[in-house]
Amino acid sequence: MSHRGPLMIASEVLQDLTPIETPKAEPIRMRTLVHLRWFAIGGQMAAVVVAWSMGIGFPKTPIILLIAASITMNLWLFLRPPKRTSAGRAVGQLSFDLVQISTLMALTGGMANPFALLVLAPVTIAAASLNARQVLALGLATVALISVAAVFGVPLREPGGEILRMEPILALGHWVALVIGVVFFAGYAHRVTAELSDTSGALFATQMALSREQRLQHLGGVVAAAAHEMGTPLATIKLIAGELADELKDDPDLHADAIALRVAADRCAAILRSMGRAGKDDLHMRAAPLRAVLEDAAQPHADRGPLIEIHAQGPIVRRDPAIIHALRNLIQNAVDFAESRVVIETQVTQGALVVTVRDDGPGYPVQLLSRIGDPYLTRRAEAQRGSYEGMGLGLFIAKTLLERSGARLTFANGGPGAVVSVRWPLDRIRAEDRIALAHNPNFEP
Repeated sequence: MSHRGPLMIASEVLQDLTPIETPKAEPIRMRTLVHLRWFAIGGQMAAVVVAWSMGIGFPKTPIILLIAASITMNLWLFLRPPKRTSAGRAVGQLSFDLVQISTLMALTGGMANPFALLVLAPVTIAAASLNARQVLALGLATVALISVAAVFGVPLREPGGEILRMEPILALGHWVALVIGVVFFAGYAHRVTAELSDTSGALFATQMALSREQRLQHLGGVVAAAAHEMGTPLATIKLIAGELADELKDDPDLHADAIALRVAADRCAAILRSMGRAGKDDLHMRAAPLRAVLEDAAQPHADRGPLIEIHAQGPIVRRDPAIIHALRNLIQNAVDFAESRVVIETQVTQGALVVTVRDDGPGYPVQLLSRIGDPYLTRRAEAQRGSYEGMGLGLFIAKTLLERSGARLTFANGGPGAVVSVRWPLDRIRAEDRIALAHNPNFEP
């Protein structure tokens, strides 16, 4: 059985900290397009059979050939399915459906066809799965084919041979309605899908941020164990170096080397003691004073320019990686936009704990206040300074993690800059003063 020491485990944790890109899914699965086309084929065949049984006159041969073309396409995709659906292949399939449906509409009365609305299906599917340029191309093609069908449509005939006509004003209104439908359905579906995709990507980034924070804490424990295990061999090196220095007093060069070796061993021991203390803090502390948690969250931004003032008096709270990471994001955002000062204040009421982070910068754009916390929001810097890149995602991650911990966030201006308040029910954030420590990890040499 193999033995894994703390250094090997630390290497594995560091590998886990490698940035992970958001996975990119297929635009739309080919199987989905095939299933949708089978439904369309069934509906087209049913309409042909019903119209034929009612004695309505229409060009039967070309219509049957068009339906047969769709059946052939589906059978070909079933027998030779592509391994992966690319955006170009999806555009090709939807273009085929668009041409087929538009031609059917033109051969069955044009604007007088009660099923003309189905011509909007391909562009709506495209809007939910493809990029804006491809949706625009299919939308323009849809409008062009609708217009051709309206002008050159073959009229239907009643059983007695009379032509079924639509009043010109009604035909024009139907055409306008279809064009509006192209714009509305495509635009709406594309916007909703884009927002869902942004939210999904932001949630993935949130999960990665929390996972990274937890792994870093685990790495702290591994460092503590490594520092403990390396203490003994370093003590041996120091002892031998001291003895060599005493024995080599007659040789100045070797004596100086032995002294240097002992000094280096002392320095390594000091570094390991520091690492061991930090690692033990990260691994074992499940609760801490409120001020200590806020100082931990603010520490990475302490030397970035603006002065960070912490005015905090409060209870012992949970030392949760998610809470610390979220507060760190809020403090980072304040530091990024502060002119000279960021103030972190706390207030404890009978049933709640409130943490307020305020800066003296330009504040949030008024038009975006209601949307603060949404992913990939228009950046405050673009509206105010034009330099900083990336407000929306960090605030979304902070808001998501804090809300999962039971907090409620409010964003406002005044102070004089931006102000964000985080409010927890005390029973969701308070921890016991003498909470038990976690178990020490076992490492085999």
